[in-house]
Amino acid sequence: MTANDHPLLQGELRLAGRLDGRFFDLLAALALTGSLQKAAKAAGYSYKGAWLVLDAVTALTHAPLVDKATGGTGGGGTTLTAQGQALLLAWRELQARHAAFLHEQAAWLATQPALDALLKRMSMKTTARNQFLGRIANVNAGPSTTTVRVALDDGHSVTASLTTEAAQELKVRQGQEALALVKSSEVVLVTDFGGYRLSARNQLAGTVSRVERGAVSSLVGLTLPGGVVVTASVTNDAVDGLALAVGQAATATFKAYAVMLAVRA
Repeated sequence: MTANDHPLLQGELRLAGRLDGRFFDLLAALALTGSLQKAAKAAGYSYKGAWLVLDAVTALTHAPLVDKATGGTGGGGTTLTAQGQALLLAWRELQARHAAFLHEQAAWLATQPALDALLKRMSMKTTARNQFLGRIANVNAGPSTTTVRVALDDGHSVTASLTTEAAQELKVRQGQEALALVKSSEVVLVTDFGGYRLSARNQLAGTVSRVERGAVSSLVGLTLPGGVVVTASVTNDAVDGLALAVGQAATATFKAYAVMLAVRA
């Protein structure tokens, strides 16, 4: 098992605080090829860089790790010394022990469903500023479009509109944990409806909690009752026109088709 076999648990193994996997890839390639030039290329070093790192480690160990032969009928070559071979064997043993440790911790994590779910949500990487966690409260399937309402823990809900084919592929069902993802650019802030009603399915009322002004646009945070924060990307002209300020009441609106739904695989 490598560190990437369980994305929630990662740990880099280093010896003496500086000898990492890349260095030992160099030693392993040297043992296999007998050529520093080939080994450096395999490990991602330049030829000069490989010599420099080997010289630096030799200065630490006070014992040569490689033996370079020049000339002769064989054309010379570079081989590992007994110390170099011993260090490489020790690394491989420690790698196996390290992988076993990560595997043991991953097994423990699997017995902690709440923590495991939290870490999986944290490990998800997306450009969407807004990620609303909840459970699917309702699935309304149509011939071509399916609407899914996700109930959030604070009592609010977010509705997503997706193709029925996509809903079937995701196997969405009532009671399933889901993330509703919304880009900040899809969120429109309303401070006064002026007697009108909007067609946007999602309308979340809260209080402006931050305004981060940029060169052209600003990121505006709207905190809902219960603590959930909705982030909107708003032009500076709009910020000035609405006189948006911290403490001001506003409503974050976005259409159902702007919501991307994510469920556990």
